[in-house]
Amino acid sequence: MTDQPFAFDPLTAQFAENPYPVYSALRDLPAHYFSTDLDAYLLARFDDVSQAALHPKLVRSREAFCTPEEVAAAKRAANWHDMPHHERFVQFSLLDSDGDVHDRLRKLVFREFTSRFVERHRGMIESYVGKLLERLFEQKEIDFIADLAAHVPGHIIGNVLGVPDEDCGQLRVWSESIVQFFDVDRTEDHKQLVENATTEFSHYLTDLIAQRRKAPKEDLVSTLVRAEKAGELNETELISTCMLILMAGHGSTIDVMGSGMLSLLRFPDQLQRLKEGPGLVRTAVQEMFRYESPLPYFHRYAAEDVTLFGRAFPKGTKFGLFYGAANRDPSQFPAPDVFDVGRTPNKHMAFGRGVHLCLGNHLSRLDMEIIFTKLLEGTSSIDLLSDSPKYKGGLSSRGLEALQVRLQPR
Repeated sequence: MTDQPFAFDPLTAQFAENPYPVYSALRDLPAHYFSTDLDAYLLARFDDVSQAALHPKLVRSREAFCTPEEVAAAKRAANWHDMPHHERFVQFSLLDSDGDVHDRLRKLVFREFTSRFVERHRGMIESYVGKLLERLFEQKEIDFIADLAAHVPGHIIGNVLGVPDEDCGQLRVWSESIVQFFDVDRTEDHKQLVENATTEFSHYLTDLIAQRRKAPKEDLVSTLVRAEKAGELNETELISTCMLILMAGHGSTIDVMGSGMLSLLRFPDQLQRLKEGPGLVRTAVQEMFRYESPLPYFHRYAAEDVTLFGRAFPKGTKFGLFYGAANRDPSQFPAPDVFDVGRTPNKHMAFGRGVHLCLGNHLSRLDMEIIFTKLLEGTSSIDLLSDSPKYKGGLSSRGLEALQVRLQPR
C-alpha cells in the first residue's frame, strides 16, 4: 500500500468537471494507489489496465471466490441487498457473472448481436434520426442532450429488441434509474428508486417475452426466446439479458454523443476537418469514445492469489480499472489530450477488453456515425451557447447534464 499523496474523491465538482489531472497523477505514481474508500488498487496506465482486463483470474463477481455468507455480508456493507428484483435480474447478469455462466451467455449474445446484424438496421436508424433532426433544425436552439441524444439509443435498441416505439421512452427512464445505482452514492432513496424501476422493467419484459412466445417476430427478443426453448438459457437469464442490452448501451451512448459534440465544438479545426472530409466519421467516432470515455471505471477481483505488475496480490484483492485514464495515456496515444478526428491507430479501451468487451459496441458506433453524418450534412454551422457545460458527477460514468447549442440549417 502506498502513502496517500493526494485525496482521491470522485464525488467532487472538480473531478466531475475535469478528472484528467487526477488520472495523470495516478499514472505518474511509482506504485499503484490504494483507495481506502473503494478498497481497491487504482489502475490508470494503459498497459496495467489492459493486463488486468485480460487476466483470466481477475473476475467481476465476488461469487467466484467468496462463500455465500461472505457475498451476503459484502452486499449489506455496500447497501446492495434487500432488493429482490434487482438481485435477480441486475446483480446477476452477463456483465456481473463469470466462468461457465458468463461464457455461455456471452457466446449466445455475441452470436446474434454481430456487426452484420446491426448493419441490417442502418435504414431504420437513418430514417429515425433524419425525422428527429428535421424537427430540431426548425427549432434551431436546442439542448443537444435532452432534445437529440436522449431520444436515439433507447429507441434504436428497443427497436432492435422488438419493443414498440411508444414504449421506448419509458425504457430510458427505467434504465437511467437502474444504472445510477452502480456508482458510489447509494442512498436509501436511490435504493428504493432502483428496486421499483427494476420491478417495473422486469414485469414489462416478462409480458413482452410472453407475447413473443405466442407470436414470434423478426427481432432479438424472439431470437432469445428461441434460444430459451432450445435450453440455452433460462427465463431469469433471458429477462436479465434483455434488460442488460437495453441498459448497457443507453446512457453511455447518450453521454458520448454529448461529449463528442462538445469535443468538436472545442476543437473547431477538427470540426471543420470532419465537415470537409465526411469519410472521417468512423475515426472521429472512435476518437470521441477515446477522448471522453463514457464508462471510465470498472472493477475486478482476484479470484485467487495472483502476480501482477511484478508483485503478488492475495485472493480477493480489488482493482479499479480506469479506462478513461488509460485512454489518455501518452505512452499509448501521442498527444493524448488533443482531440483528433483522424487518429490512427486508435486502439482505445472505451468498450472494455477481454471477456467483458461491450456487446453493443457495433450498434453504438453505428448510431454515432449516422447522427454526426446527418447533423453535419444538414447544418452550415453549430455554435455552443454555454461557456461551461456541466458534467454529471460520479465515478462510473462521464457525460454532460446538458449542452445548449444553436443549429444553423443549410
